Amino acid sequence: MPRTATASRRLTTTDIALVAAFAALIAACALLPALHVGAGLVPITLQTFAVLLSGAVLGAKRGFLAVLLYLALGAAGLPVFSGGAAGLAVFAGPSMGYLVGFPFAAALCGFIVERLPRDKVATSIPLIFVAGLSSSALLIHTLGILGMAWRVPMDLGAAATVDLAFWPGDVIKNLAMASVATAVHRAFPDLLPARRK
Repeated sequence: MPRTATASRRLTTTDIALVAAFAALIAACALLPALHVGAGLVPITLQTFAVLLSGAVLGAKRGFLAVLLYLALGAAGLPVFSGGAAGLAVFAGPSMGYLVGFPFAAALCGFIVERLPRDKVATSIPLIFVAGLSSSALLIHTLGILGMAWRVPMDLGAAATVDLAFWPGDVIKNLAMASVATAVHRAFPDLLPARRK
């Protein structure tokens, strides 16, 4: 059944279940073996794939809440961060900027995707890819660089150089995210609100 304007303003039981499911997906992706490259200050994981997928599939509001729930669980002590880390101490480390950027990137990606045409694979995949990569660049990478420069500490130029190691993987992860999101939209066309203009 299509989501009505009234229903979209409040969280239903289905919404809550989806938020919880995607929070679990983010945790699962974070716990997969990480890749350490360059200075190795921040591990490369599949978190960004799941974070941006949350926004692209659930939309801005539910995507934001899914990532926020994931962060809250980790801050509360559940070992859901990369390498099984947990607690508030993680937010004092080099990754803090990336973590802070996650929910906002999911929200921005969802906001954009809600307004994109999603009826054709040929256009949906590249458009969602651009939405995801743009959200990642504007929020995850920018805040990540600032956080790394603050917490390591190092100058912004050095932090930006370290951040470059994440870009090849991010391109691949966003291509995968766009493909999965497009498949989900085709299988469940009413999962995301009707296209907004």
